[in-house]
Amino acid sequence: MRRQPKKTGDYGVGLMIHSVHMTDDVPRLNQFYEDVFGGLVYMGVDEPNWLPVEDRWAGLIMISDLCIETMAPNMPPDVQRPVGKFYSKFGRHLHSVGYRVDDLSGLADHLIAQGVYIGKPGGGRAEGIADLGPHPYFYPSPRDTSGLMVEMCGVDMLNDPRDLETWSSQVKMWETGHPLTIRRVAYVTLGVKDLGEATANYVKRMQAIPVHEGIDDTEQCKYQIMQLGDCLLRLAEPVESDSPLGEHVARWGNMIYGITFRVRDLDSAQAWLAHHGIGTSRPRPGLLAADPAGTYGAPYFFTTDDIPNDPFEE
Repeated sequence: MRRQPKKTGDYGVGLMIHSVHMTDDVPRLNQFYEDVFGGLVYMGVDEPNWLPVEDRWAGLIMISDLCIETMAPNMPPDVQRPVGKFYSKFGRHLHSVGYRVDDLSGLADHLIAQGVYIGKPGGGRAEGIADLGPHPYFYPSPRDTSGLMVEMCGVDMLNDPRDLETWSSQVKMWETGHPLTIRRVAYVTLGVKDLGEATANYVKRMQAIPVHEGIDDTEQCKYQIMQLGDCLLRLAEPVESDSPLGEHVARWGNMIYGITFRVRDLDSAQAWLAHHGIGTSRPRPGLLAADPAGTYGAPYFFTTDDIPNDPFEE
């Protein structure tokens, strides 16, 4: 059976179509995800996909229910274009998430009415859906989304394995047939300077649903977990400046920080990462953290901890 995405808000924000990982070499990063995560490349299998309007190369890779878009600017990067500008500033780093939206025009009007800057593919401001031309997606400015770069898209990804009737069988392989034992994405973490402001912003502008809030003494942050479409976002404000999250927020401000997977066996995951030369730590018994130096600048976490009120656990 194909995936049945949960949706939020008046405009049908649904499947998280991908999370973008910026790099300088798409084939090399694809190989990393295949070797370490058991990733299934379904776009850019033999060579990266080229998109002229964004002046970039990319691939699409499934890891359990998460799609990673590996992306690199055309070299040398053009700092006048969004992809090249991002790479020139941040280098190898998580870049964004993207969502499938049923009513893209309605969402655009909703955001514009609240003063949100809507960015067109390739750059420039859109005053309405007609300004997007043939490209059915847009980017609210991160200044208006508490730092999250998010693509809102009106069409499905071509050949997305989650849209196939075989998906409910295929997705089990990451849990039962791979040493990382990944069950699903737990959440995507967005580091923020002001948790209250960010939470209010997501409820008002994005119509996100609060799920659970708390203080994480291990990661030294206070957080709010929100459901936005078919994924959980964790807004996290550091309470100590010398924590990894605190250092990231101090350096980059409000921005996507890391991705956490729900797994079945942390010991197996840790041994597999060590086999590939990736350093890890165990901040608490139910959490494994991979060293970003071994994962191309992307902080990855693996957990067996439950999330209270989790809408994705039956």
